[in-house]
Amino acid sequence: MSQLSPSREQVVDRSNASLESNDKEITQVTAVDLEADIPDGGLQAWLCVLGGWLISFCTFGYVQSFGVYEDLYVLAGASTPSNVAWIGSFQLFMIFAMGLPAGKLFDAGYFHHLQIAGALLFVFSLFMLSLVDISKFYQIFLSQGVGVGIGCGMMFLPALSVQAHHWKNRRALAMGIVLTGSSFGGIVHPIMHNQLFHGKTGFAWGVRASAFLILGLLVIGNCLMTIRLPPKRNGPKPKFSAIFRDIPYMTASVGTFFVLWGLYFPYFYLQLFVDLHGLSENLAFYTLAILNAASVFGRTIPNLLADKIGKFNVFVPICGMSGVLVFAMFGITNTAGVIVFSILYGFASGAFVSLVPPTMATLAPDITQIGIYMGVGFFLTSFANLTGTPISGALLGDEYKWFKAIIFSGVVMLAGTAVNLACRSMIAKRKGTQYV
Repeated sequence: MSQLSPSREQVVDRSNASLESNDKEITQVTAVDLEADIPDGGLQAWLCVLGGWLISFCTFGYVQSFGVYEDLYVLAGASTPSNVAWIGSFQLFMIFAMGLPAGKLFDAGYFHHLQIAGALLFVFSLFMLSLVDISKFYQIFLSQGVGVGIGCGMMFLPALSVQAHHWKNRRALAMGIVLTGSSFGGIVHPIMHNQLFHGKTGFAWGVRASAFLILGLLVIGNCLMTIRLPPKRNGPKPKFSAIFRDIPYMTASVGTFFVLWGLYFPYFYLQLFVDLHGLSENLAFYTLAILNAASVFGRTIPNLLADKIGKFNVFVPICGMSGVLVFAMFGITNTAGVIVFSILYGFASGAFVSLVPPTMATLAPDITQIGIYMGVGFFLTSFANLTGTPISGALLGDEYKWFKAIIFSGVVMLAGTAVNLACRSMIAKRKGTQYV
């Protein structure tokens, strides 16, 4: 009898297994129900887009204006172009790297906590930046690279991810509109900084003025954004081992890494390029503004198209277009060439940046895991942002050999395009459709 009757431990194990199975079924049904319940519009959804736009304006838009600081710090003797580039690249690195903890905390329901903590750290770091000696590299790196980078990283990914709570069929467009905030930030911040730093205001009060502006906008943005879905604190957790075993997802991450490795070379060095080639001092001040103005269209039109014909079907050509355009820097010999390049590259690079989040989001198994899937992807690609522009700066060297940096950036971006094309084929085969 004792051999035929199950032990108490066996009964408990079977009961637990049954409960876990039921929990998984409930979680899957809930995820489907949540996906179906997304309004895909309405006042609350559009207010969330506006709030995300303000966060993007203040965070990614500010970081994309680092070319102004690069020019200022190099000419002030803080360090070499390569070393100074580490400050801006570390900012970009932290914006993406913080996506891993921020994405996990977002899924757990700590959205507004992240926004408030990030805003406080960001603004505090800017006030510390206003007190530094711009010829002292370590002071700039701690305040602008570390402090500003971490603060922006805590806010940026959650402000993008929360759009998935309100949008489904037009999710890529909504995220693209949010990211136009960084484009407008990339227009306003460089012009404002150049005018303040090189005018009567000076560096210290110029930075403080931008800090006050950013503080006000971040408060408004946080108040406008809302979450609709319940936090995922209970139930089965996404396993990182499963994420890293997802071959198409990892392939997309590798392809994105290579493109990002060269993408920001013009953003960091174009103003210096124009200055050193003696093309036009006034034009040099506005190159970043032109790049970011063109990216407004790049962050909306391709995203609108991606919602209709598939994310990867737009993403892959945009990767290739960005890589090819980097080689066009060889042909920049006059003012007209700088303007045309800035417009075209601003459009292509802006489209790439705005397509990365919705493309990553499509690879998540369900809506409740979008935060962590985007976070892991952002973290993996963050190392490209960390090392890309310093490598370009090292290739430039003291003699400013521009051809080395241009070839490196263009080649790695085209390599990333090839990898993303392979990923698109995998996704199309998995889904059994070319609409991917």
